[in-house]
Amino acid sequence: MSKHVESKRVTVPEIRGRKGREKIVCLTAYTAPMAALLDERVDLLLVGDSVGMVLYGLPSTLSVSLDMMIAHGAAVVRGTRHACVVVDLPFGTYQQSPEQAFASAARVLAETGAAAVKLEGGTEMGPTIRFLTQRGVPVCGHVGLMPQSVNVAGGFRATGRTDGEAAKVAADARAVAEAGAFAVVLEGTLEPVAAAITRDISIPTIGIGASAECDGQVLVIDDILGTFNDFKPRFVKRYAQLGDQISQAAAAYARDVRARNFPGPDNVFRKVK
Repeated sequence: MSKHVESKRVTVPEIRGRKGREKIVCLTAYTAPMAALLDERVDLLLVGDSVGMVLYGLPSTLSVSLDMMIAHGAAVVRGTRHACVVVDLPFGTYQQSPEQAFASAARVLAETGAAAVKLEGGTEMGPTIRFLTQRGVPVCGHVGLMPQSVNVAGGFRATGRTDGEAAKVAADARAVAEAGAFAVVLEGTLEPVAAAITRDISIPTIGIGASAECDGQVLVIDDILGTFNDFKPRFVKRYAQLGDQISQAAAAYARDVRARNFPGPDNVFRKVK
C-alpha cells in the first residue's frame, strides 16, 4: 500500500529564484474549493482585494476590509498544499505608516498562514516595504495600474503611454526591488515598458495586462473561466465559458422543478423495507 506524500509548498525564496528562469504561474483564488482545484496547477495563488468586485459586487476594491482579506486568505490556505499563497493588504491598512503596515501584515500572516503580503505603490512605499521585510514580512509589490489608486488616476487605464509615465513605472519597480520585495506585479503597463522593466530589475515581474517578457503572469480566475459574460478586459484570454454553462444548468434545474421532474425517485429518502 503506497503512502500518501504531501507535496511541498512553493516558498518565497523559490519564487524569487525564478527570475529569468522558469515562468511563474499565478492566479487569484478567494475560496477553499477553488483554491484546491488550482493548487497543483500554479506556483502562486494571490488572494487579491479584487475579491470585493468578483464575489461581493463592489464597484472597486476600496471598500474591502482587512477582516475580509483574512477570512478569504485563511480559506485559500486551508484549501491548498502546494502553492505559495500571497494576500493583498487592502486600501487604508498600510499607507498611513510603516508601523500600521506591519500591524496589518502581522495579522494577515498570523491569522491566515499565508507566506507573504502584497501592497500597491512604488517609490513612496519603499520605506514601508523595507520596514516590513527587515521584520520578517515577505512583500510582493504592485506598480503600474494600481486599482487602489483608481480615483487619483481617473479610472482604470493603462500606463506607460508617455515618456514620463514610462519613467515613473520603471522608477517605482526599481524602488520596490531595492526595498526588498521578492517580486512585483506589473499591471496595465504598455508591453515595451514592462519588457524593459523586467530586464532592468533584479526581482521577478508578474504581468497582468503587461508583457509576455515578464517573469510570470497572473489573471483573475473568474476572468479566465468566463463567469462574467458581460465583461472581458483586453488582456484576458478566456479558457472556458462557465457563465453560459452555469446559466444553462440553472435553467434545466428550473424546468425540472416546474415540471415536477425533480426530485425524482433517486433523489429522495425512502423507508427501507
